[in-house]
Amino acid sequence: MTVSRTPVVVLGIGQARSRLHDLAVIDVRTPGEYASGHLPGALNIPLDQVRRALPELQHAAERGDVLIVCASGNRSQAACELLAGEGIAAATLAGGTTAWAAEGNDLDRPAASAARGAWAMERQVRLTVGTLVLVGLALGLLAHPAFQILSAGVAGGLVLSALTDTCTMAVLLGKLPYNRPRAADLAATLTALRSR
Repeated sequence: MTVSRTPVVVLGIGQARSRLHDLAVIDVRTPGEYASGHLPGALNIPLDQVRRALPELQHAAERGDVLIVCASGNRSQAACELLAGEGIAAATLAGGTTAWAAEGNDLDRPAASAARGAWAMERQVRLTVGTLVLVGLALGLLAHPAFQILSAGVAGGLVLSALTDTCTMAVLLGKLPYNRPRAADLAATLTALRSR
């Protein structure tokens, strides 16, 4: 069976704003990032759960247009390409929620997230990478110079991340409990998507 690839469409902020009420908006960031602020009406299906949601996403695409969003547009682009490979048409938001908020558009924040203070994935990566580099340097100075290999390895990982436009550290951090959806949350999201 051959599935035709559907081209990925990029919607500008203005286009998305004017059509927001007509779109099924799916936020593919981690639950923590989603809770820190998302487009009004967006449902959270983290990128690593998109395959699990394919039937619901197919159904949503048959009923109307689907807009996939993330922080900057990289993860939503990956999700759109995955969906296109399955024959599901979806658009991505140029610049993601960061660009959306920068233009003064509102973000919804669940009431429970105000006390939680979720961090964006980029911030989590910066903290982890910085900590690993400092630990490697400190252990290299205080214990044994071979520990500096840790800092060199992290630097190499950053270079590889830039060259491939991927982030293994973000993938690993995304597997931590506070970045993962609870099964009940994902099931409720998929139910809400089916009913739209």
